[in-house]
Amino acid sequence: MMSQTSLESKLEALQCHFTWDLDPSRSKLFRLRYHLEEIGTEEGTRWLGHVYNLRGYVQYKLGFTEDAQSLFNKAAEAFCQTRRADEGPWLVVNYGNQAWLHHHLGEQAESQAYLSKVDALMNKYPSPSQDELHPEIYAEKAWTLMKFSSDKKLLAADYFQRAIRMQPDMVEWKSSHVLLLAKAAVKADRGLDADMLEEMGIAKEEDPENLYLAAHYLQHNAETMEEERVEDEARELAQKILMNPVSSYSGFKVLLWVYVHHVSVDEAIVLAEEALKQHPDVRFLKRCVAFSYKSKIYFGTDGPPKQSMIDKAISVHEEVVSLYPEPSLMRKIDLANMYAKSNHSQAKAEQIYQELLKSDLETADKQLVYNRYATYLHFVVKDSRRSAQYHMRAAEILIQSYFRRDSVTILEKIRDRNWHQMSREVEEFLENLPEPQ
Repeated sequence: MMSQTSLESKLEALQCHFTWDLDPSRSKLFRLRYHLEEIGTEEGTRWLGHVYNLRGYVQYKLGFTEDAQSLFNKAAEAFCQTRRADEGPWLVVNYGNQAWLHHHLGEQAESQAYLSKVDALMNKYPSPSQDELHPEIYAEKAWTLMKFSSDKKLLAADYFQRAIRMQPDMVEWKSSHVLLLAKAAVKADRGLDADMLEEMGIAKEEDPENLYLAAHYLQHNAETMEEERVEDEARELAQKILMNPVSSYSGFKVLLWVYVHHVSVDEAIVLAEEALKQHPDVRFLKRCVAFSYKSKIYFGTDGPPKQSMIDKAISVHEEVVSLYPEPSLMRKIDLANMYAKSNHSQAKAEQIYQELLKSDLETADKQLVYNRYATYLHFVVKDSRRSAQYHMRAAEILIQSYFRRDSVTILEKIRDRNWHQMSREVEEFLENLPEPQ
């Protein structure tokens, strides 16, 4: 039996979720858990082993060790199914997770047994490049990191690149790499250049069954395509997606975005309702229906929304919030904004915002709430002074995010409007505002 010190040093040296410096907040863990649950577990999902591995780690961090054990076991089974082999380098991360879990449970003999399995796999399947990790490990590390935060996305892209360089035949790695770069460009407000679009098109041709990629490609290409062609491609893609198992990786939510902005909001609602009718108990599809109704309220082109439409949107959003034991801030804010549009529920909107403002939020979540409340104060309450004050609160939280950028941009516009009652105060605030590190 190995000594405790020796065991711990070997555990620390493993490549797995327990050693990858993943330290998400509790609210982030819940968001991640819901996201992973909605990816789908049908046979044929190419990232299924990785999904179960990460779900197991999330459940461990939330304190559900029995669930974690079950999910790690499912991950091992899923890898064997998708790789059509009983063992291989793709199990290194999973065995590392199992070694750590048994260690935390005080089961040192089992932990040591998994360490031995890791050693055996690494000896039998060494990395093609002596100074680098095995490409299977890089790919799983990349896929895991991209689920955590925007500041890890560039590192994830680098790991995907290394994996692809050593093992270029893995189509799903290439597709995920391209999608990751595209999302990073959008998040940084850069948009996709011609080279990126071309790369995405090549990935789509190499991975024709990946409808998630196809939906993103159509989304990014739609602006430059003829309207009729966008409509035809969107409807054709919708038929394909509806024939497949329901999953947040199916491309359905992205396709609804294309419908809302380039086809018709009403058609988006019909499509979402049709999908939900086929699968009435699927939580993800209820979110898609809520998104469609929200889009009708904000982007409908046939005049102000009728009260009956707003009531329907409220009802759907209330149901979505109730389906998540730990509802996300954005889902609550969406519900508040639906209430704000109603003739008889505006007090409920203010109540939700006040509850969020008084709750014990993590810093990044506070920034989000300040930004959204500032927008609500401006457009609904028509209180531009308090709106500016809350944009200032969001901006002084030095975490780089979409919400901070939005607040700073709005404050710069207020500064440049000499007639605005807050322009001098905002100008002084911006002059002394440090940049996030």
